[in-house]
Amino acid sequence: MAERQLNGRKNDPARTQEDILAVATEEFSTHGLAGARVDAIAEKTRTSKRMIYYYFGSKEALYLAVLERSYRKIRTLEADLELANLPPEQALRTLIATTFDHDEANPDFVRLVSIENIHHAAHMLRSEAIRELNVSVIQTIDAIVQRGLVDGTFRRKADAIDIHMLISAFCFFRVSNRYTFGTIFRRDLSEPATIGRHRTMIADAVVSYLKEEEEAGEVVRG
Repeated sequence: MAERQLNGRKNDPARTQEDILAVATEEFSTHGLAGARVDAIAEKTRTSKRMIYYYFGSKEALYLAVLERSYRKIRTLEADLELANLPPEQALRTLIATTFDHDEANPDFVRLVSIENIHHAAHMLRSEAIRELNVSVIQTIDAIVQRGLVDGTFRRKADAIDIHMLISAFCFFRVSNRYTFGTIFRRDLSEPATIGRHRTMIADAVVSYLKEEEEAGEVVRG
């Protein structure tokens, strides 16, 4: 039996769930898990609290679905880049630029991850999907590094997780600490010239690290 929205329109379950997740992303990233209100999400999506619970089960389950959707978005962007068809350095620079631009355009993602860290990843621990989704970026980076070692582009056998952390740390910090950093140092991190300089800087830093000879005794995992 077809359900109907409160405004009388025939319900499209897939679209309704996507609308709920989009609004819930804003609600959770703005107010956190504790402060977010399911009633507010229902009102903004022109649906009902009962329907939200029908689709997602609980407020906590909806929050976890929002996290999974947010990670799926960035991993899908990366998969669409077809990096295996690019030379190693170009592939890595493209991946870094995509991460940088994604975080810049999606501060809600940065806030959600920060909120989950406050909860010690308690909800994320329940999600096999998030773990599986994030395997792909490590495999992608490892493949780029290995190709670069084979053709001589890179000289350091770096751990892919370390490289991912290096990229994520810079891109994430720019967004998560934008206001505190900007207030302390009187610098607008959203200024176009600064964005462009930082996008180039993080790519240059990672590529330069991989092009350096490994130091004697350096231990590489993976």
